[in-house]
Amino acid sequence: MTTAAVPPNLSSGHFWLGAGNGAKNGAPAQQQQQQDVEVPKILPPGVTQAGFSKFARRVIQAVGGDENFTVITADCDFEGYEDDDFGRNCRTHDYYRSFDDECELVGSALCHPRSVQDIQAVLAACNETKVPVWPISTGRNLAYGGSAPRVPGSLVMILSTHMNRILHLDETACVCIVEPGVTFMQMSDYLRDRGLLDKIRVDSSGLGWGSMIGNALDRGGGASLYGDRWGKHSGMEVVLPNGEVARMGMGAIQDPEGRKQAEQGVHPADQKLNECFALFPYGWGPMNDGLFSQGNAGIVTKMGFWLMPAPQGMTPFSVTFEREADLAALVDCIQPLDLNGTLQSSVSLRNLTLEAAHYGPRSSYTNASHKEVIPEEDFEKMAKKLNTGRWRYIGAVFGSDKVRAALIEDIKKELTKVPGSKWATLDECPGEQNLVRVRATYLQGISSMGEFAWMKQWLPNCSVIMVAAISRLEGKAVWEQYSLAKELFAKAGIDYISHYVAYFRTMHNVCIIPYDRKDKDMRGRAQWLGRTLIKEWKARGWSVFRTHVGLMDQVADAYDFNNGALWKMHEEIHDTLDPNGILAPGRGGVWPKCYDKDAWVMGKKYIG
Repeated sequence: MTTAAVPPNLSSGHFWLGAGNGAKNGAPAQQQQQQDVEVPKILPPGVTQAGFSKFARRVIQAVGGDENFTVITADCDFEGYEDDDFGRNCRTHDYYRSFDDECELVGSALCHPRSVQDIQAVLAACNETKVPVWPISTGRNLAYGGSAPRVPGSLVMILSTHMNRILHLDETACVCIVEPGVTFMQMSDYLRDRGLLDKIRVDSSGLGWGSMIGNALDRGGGASLYGDRWGKHSGMEVVLPNGEVARMGMGAIQDPEGRKQAEQGVHPADQKLNECFALFPYGWGPMNDGLFSQGNAGIVTKMGFWLMPAPQGMTPFSVTFEREADLAALVDCIQPLDLNGTLQSSVSLRNLTLEAAHYGPRSSYTNASHKEVIPEEDFEKMAKKLNTGRWRYIGAVFGSDKVRAALIEDIKKELTKVPGSKWATLDECPGEQNLVRVRATYLQGISSMGEFAWMKQWLPNCSVIMVAAISRLEGKAVWEQYSLAKELFAKAGIDYISHYVAYFRTMHNVCIIPYDRKDKDMRGRAQWLGRTLIKEWKARGWSVFRTHVGLMDQVADAYDFNNGALWKMHEEIHDTLDPNGILAPGRGGVWPKCYDKDAWVMGKKYIG
């Protein structure tokens, strides 16, 4: 590859960069005198304070000034974010401190690029200095690590501050193209402000401030007909580690006007998008979109989405089930309805603990200490107090009155076959805070913030790690996985909060591990539980589809067929695209060859 000490003009959209030297573990920075850049709490791996100062000045120039660059110093406010209402976003660290006892996942600085050109200039600086960069959209990623970089001392690149435009909305085709900072709430408000909610809706979740692009890239799921967000993306623009701008799918076909713009020297990122960018996701030839999902092969700067045509009507419903052991029978009732399309919204099945957490703190239900799980007799009292069973299914059907009536008839007939089950309509679930009503808001494609309020009240300093496992969509398989998880939660002395969601032909068991982050003992038990769940699932041939950044190495290890051939392939591809290993090293358990993987992995004693 041709190399150049100074990259070409930014307008070319392409840099040629040389390979780098090996990186070593980051370490806390020592205060040095007479530096014009503040000393970070943790320096980038192998970088001195003098080198960091030089790098920082270059990044400041790249992003347009000091206002778009902040050093994360040792005296930063690391607690001020903790007890808010989720409105203030923490970009400096994982505010749940989930794995701080093992490795403090804190960056060296934050930068806020204004454009693709800024991103290219920052990448050029990172390639030259070998400083790793950790791109985030809004950086929320609640319970999965937030904005925390996998490599301490990384430069955290926040895309949402400036790159937050809705670039295109096609009312006829119901598609949009957005930048990384566009949130579900922003898109919902955009449609409302233009009087379009009677035509178009956006799949959302209980936390509407999340990034549409960020959540899709992490393969998050929603509640509506369009809940498979990654599956509903079409087209993306990506900045590769060497600074080159590439467009996927139909975006790789130059629009005629875009060709003229290219001849006039317009930057690639500013050239007109192909009119089918967001309409047809495949294009022609190998499909490389997946490299950028839960991966570290590039920085996604534009993405197209299919939006949901506003339904003619929606009928929410709820079904409760009396006994814990009803889970297997319930899943067997769900399976055929899910496969044949009768269940239109994503299956949302919640255990009693998750239901109870929505309505009050743990202390309002039990006197059990935080070192033990809630006893069975208190569960019985909880169920009676809340007028619910041990499980609640919340769903909805969409369409005309006749279509919805027919679907409801079939669903009610099947789900109420389980003895003791109770069917309820929205009218039978009064009160604004009723969980069925809260969930009904975004089942119809209108963003809300209500469902996760429980995270602020269940425990003092309540924090959460989520580990989402997969099983067959069959009662026996789901019960086996549930029973194992319940046993391990009990060993950890932590209440088992479970949310089951059916996707495709599997059941996703989202295990929610609550703990008091300021209680070191409980935090340690939560860490043990997350790692032990993954280890035991691996032994049974199960694994995880989404997890905390501190657990990524262990989850990657579970994909071990043929000595981990798939992850070897991931890393070979990454090394080709990113020979200096600067872009999100360790994300998804994918490590560049210039890092000593054995030295960097977290959870070593649980791996292998």
